[in-house]
Amino acid sequence: MNRRPRPRKERGHSRVGDRFEAVVGPVAHGGHCIVRLPAPESRVVFTRHALPGERVVVEITEGTDGDRFWRGDVVSVLDDSPDRVAAPCAVAGPGLCGGCDFQHVTLPSQRALKAAVVSEQLRRLAGLELAVEVEAVPGDEDGLRWRTRMQWATASTGLRGLRAHRSRRVVPVDDCLIAQISAREPTPGPVIVETVLGVDFLVEPDGFWQVHPGAPAVLVSTVLSLLSPQPGERVLDLYAGVGLFARFLADAVGPAARVVMIEGDRKASQHATENLASHAGAVVECGSVDRVLAAAYDETFDLVVLDPPREGAKRTVVEQVVARAPRAVAYVACDPAALARDVAIFAEHGYRLETIRAFDLFPMTHHVECVALLTRSGPDAN
Repeated sequence: MNRRPRPRKERGHSRVGDRFEAVVGPVAHGGHCIVRLPAPESRVVFTRHALPGERVVVEITEGTDGDRFWRGDVVSVLDDSPDRVAAPCAVAGPGLCGGCDFQHVTLPSQRALKAAVVSEQLRRLAGLELAVEVEAVPGDEDGLRWRTRMQWATASTGLRGLRAHRSRRVVPVDDCLIAQISAREPTPGPVIVETVLGVDFLVEPDGFWQVHPGAPAVLVSTVLSLLSPQPGERVLDLYAGVGLFARFLADAVGPAARVVMIEGDRKASQHATENLASHAGAVVECGSVDRVLAAAYDETFDLVVLDPPREGAKRTVVEQVVARAPRAVAYVACDPAALARDVAIFAEHGYRLETIRAFDLFPMTHHVECVALLTRSGPDAN
């Protein structure tokens, strides 16, 4: 969950450690809120461990006199929000474990903050005014013990734990409260079998698979509901992984219908072939999505599933998708900013965002999963 910060050049006197009293502004994408310091500092401070409307003391954790913005942590709350709670984890706080962003927030308010971020990104990057609701996943009552895979960090001393926010420093963690007690560390070994809605999928132990146990079924059900696949329709599944969406879509469109999957990871592609072995019309292509589409499968597809990495599909892939004239595209996104940028590109080519659903697949963190339905508008639409 933690991104390693890029090396940065110092531009003036460091302000790290300086403290300011301030009122917290709105939530922003990335697990922090916006604090605007008045003159003479006149800076935006992206502030963690805050809630909108609170009066707090912010300590600067990154920033110099020459930077346009600073980063900070709330080290004291003077007037707290009614949505603030005591973090259940002892290492969730300023300077401690960076894995969780919102342990200090009630679970319903966490979802409201995420919904606000999704709406803001769509408004700012795609020019769309949409109300968004972040839905709880069935079986997730308290936002804890949901993570089925963990990547532990180990310090040079042999100490095991998790990293501090935007740091290589390892914070000792005996028990991560968002991890399932039986959470496994992916290591090379036997292939894992994951079961979704009664269907088994072969997955590498260290291969991509949703870490929330309720995620695959929720996402599959949502994609099927939004796309409403019909017998005989042609399906293109991009960034297909081990064929999670393609398998259920193949069942819906029938054994004779054409289903093409493209996936960059070789082992995942091999498993996708096995996972869809019962569907005679399924084709699995291993390779970069943009390169494969530039060279092959230049035909019309009725339905497309896009489940790109965090940076999104980007213009090249979006334009390759619309060139195949699907009646509907289901876009599964783990980053609302990337989704909004791609939605704007789709709009340039006559596809509108018809529906968006958002799910709290990563409680206690700022991450949120969205499923968007894009359909053709205008006289050529079905």
